[in-house]
Amino acid sequence: MNTITAEIKGHFLRLYAMAFTDSNFHSAELDMLYKFAEDRGVSREDLHAVLTSPLTETSIPEDLKIRIDYLYDFACMAWADGQIVEDEENTLRKYCKLFEIEDEEIDDFLVKLLDSTNPENKRLKSDFINDLNL
Repeated sequence: MNTITAEIKGHFLRLYAMAFTDSNFHSAELDMLYKFAEDRGVSREDLHAVLTSPLTETSIPEDLKIRIDYLYDFACMAWADGQIVEDEENTLRKYCKLFEIEDEEIDDFLVKLLDSTNPENKRLKSDFINDLNL
């Protein structure tokens, strides 16, 4: 396995957890997981190793824009089967807290995030992040 940072390992493990939050691992979610890996230069073999190896360390990005980038990916994963269920929204809320979105901002942020990642009117990740004026 190529060297994959603890931050990226954590990202893929959280994506995997997000995909299974609704108790179904839809084929579209698996395809999306592979696409996210490809976009970050991670092979399928390395992704499998991350998902099946004992975890020693993960980390949360220090940079706020990277955290928002990851939250956008989590929301896309939640939408992969075409719907958002309560458990997925609760998991996204948990990740917002983990990624240090202020408690009083989480509800508004989630509305914007889920609207922006809805496949029916999906916005580019870069546009979403830019509109947040970070």
